[in-house]
Amino acid sequence: MRNVAPAPAAAPPLTGGLADSVFAAAERDPARPVLARRAESGGGWLTVTAAELRDEVVAVARGLVAAGIPPGHRVALMARTRHEWTVLAHALWTVGAELVPVHPSSSRDQVEWILRETGCVAVIVEDEQGVMTVGTVCARLPRLRHVWQLDAGALADLVAAGAAVPRTTVESLRRLVLPDATAAVVHTSGTSGRPMGCALSHRGLAYPCDTLLAGWAHTAAPAGQRPSVLAFLPFSHVYGLMVMLTCVRGGVLLAHEPEVTGAAPASALRTFRPTYLYGVPAVFERLYTTFVRTARQAGRGALFERAARTAREFAAAEERRRLGAGPGPGLELRLQHALYERTVYRGLRAALGGRVVRGASGGCALGRELGLFYEGIGVFVHDGYGLTETSGAITMQPLGREKSGTVGTALPDTAIRVADDGEILVRGPSVFQGYAGDEQATRAVLRDGWLATGDLGRLDADGFLTITGRKKDLIVTSGGKTVAPAPLEERLRAHPLVHEALVIGDGRPCVGALITLDPDFLAHWRTALALPGDARARKAREENALREEIARAVACANSPVSRAESIRVYRVLPEPFAAVDGLLTPSLKPRRDAVVRHYAAEIEAMYAARARPRPVEPAAWDDPDDVFRRGDGPRGSRAGRADG
Repeated sequence: MRNVAPAPAAAPPLTGGLADSVFAAAERDPARPVLARRAESGGGWLTVTAAELRDEVVAVARGLVAAGIPPGHRVALMARTRHEWTVLAHALWTVGAELVPVHPSSSRDQVEWILRETGCVAVIVEDEQGVMTVGTVCARLPRLRHVWQLDAGALADLVAAGAAVPRTTVESLRRLVLPDATAAVVHTSGTSGRPMGCALSHRGLAYPCDTLLAGWAHTAAPAGQRPSVLAFLPFSHVYGLMVMLTCVRGGVLLAHEPEVTGAAPASALRTFRPTYLYGVPAVFERLYTTFVRTARQAGRGALFERAARTAREFAAAEERRRLGAGPGPGLELRLQHALYERTVYRGLRAALGGRVVRGASGGCALGRELGLFYEGIGVFVHDGYGLTETSGAITMQPLGREKSGTVGTALPDTAIRVADDGEILVRGPSVFQGYAGDEQATRAVLRDGWLATGDLGRLDADGFLTITGRKKDLIVTSGGKTVAPAPLEERLRAHPLVHEALVIGDGRPCVGALITLDPDFLAHWRTALALPGDARARKAREENALREEIARAVACANSPVSRAESIRVYRVLPEPFAAVDGLLTPSLKPRRDAVVRHYAAEIEAMYAARARPRPVEPAAWDDPDDVFRRGDGPRGSRAGRADG
């Protein structure tokens, strides 16, 4: 085992609870804008000052006291990313209550299980749908006493109910909160099973936020500008929760965008114009796909491809220079990069609001080529690593020594090592208190002070960590070959037509993949083909062209691995995985078990087709099978058709 190299100095230790930062900010600079919310007219943004946020938090906290929410009791919050989320979280922490975030698209069974497991005494939902979901399980939750609905004026009702509660009562409760008290029970993403509730302390949640602020906050905005962040990922996930806390604790202007699909995020980027962009790899992949589609629609596809290649080459040369492995970009490359800066890169940054200088990716590893692309266009995207069990980030790219394709090095006071079987082990101040109500599961992952993460990785000689997959996700084919699916999936998703990819094959004769297509890019691709002939002839040619394009994507994904590790069969599914169907986690990762169950018939048909004798030469079996899902599958859909 090898330990990670030392990192920058740690932030000052926490002395109270998470809510203290709201009060300290109001005391220090009451007129400073700290939050931004959309104007009711829908155009611009209205700011909320530090004093206004504090007063709103206090008013809601008084309402919680009036409702009988004592310290240590748990309250669930089931809503999208919106202004009220930040207010309610800090109001709960002010009175010493424990927050239980619940993703708003959770099913009835998931909601019942989470509320019962955590023993919540109240739940705050967003809309009527949330009320109906909770209402169907209330009878089986004897501890649940309150259901508040945000869209029905829950905050105003709480404020009115707490009018008679002295402000000094709230102040007294806040001062009783200790750093090691439980602040939240946040559930894991559940990519390979039922989510587990992780008890996270105030100290644990504050540690990565304060450490990142101490070492990296000065890079979050152009010189002379105030840093700002647009929050759109769910706060029910530890990554989103960490971003919210980092902004509130660091005085970073935070805007909330509840819509994560459609045109809303792009519109919010253009109007709010953040300086720092965060997301999961899927977000950065889709932004890249949008860049490609927009360029092709404008007849500048070839120009974009050349510019993207130059961006990656320029960033790679810069990386070699800062790591002491090369002189940096040569004269010709610098000239090409300068040309594309004027003609391409500036426009790409404008689509992100025009002020973004850096970003962060989390949830799973960001591909090296994608990271180099963003660095090359002038938006350095840091790739970090963390888990729900570690209260968020435990690694970050060291400034001036960033290395794309890795998740950086350990944060101060955090130790990382890799066990002999490749599992990543972590020890540090942000490691969780345990799984709520499950001591056996807690003992299984906490071993002599080290957290067994379940992730696989490797450390290089400089202490940079690279994530290679999940232990539970490893595929062992019937021939005994062990395959990590994550790198194959990452390379598949690099193709702009591929929306999602899930590699399978455990106990099967070969590795397979389920692939979904990006609807927007597919529509553009279909238009750009401009095939001649009548409708039927065009349809046939279009399907053949699509098969060839996906075959190229699969071949590209297979290129770095041996034949035994490569994708030999695949199916293109007719629809993307949808979070509302329970196939995606809040951080947009496929839930492997759920996807495999959902498409069991397609998987069986895929391998059955592979096994059927075919009148071809044996050498043809060295090529991946071009298998699209046929119309004889369940739900009568026609996977593999170009119209999906």
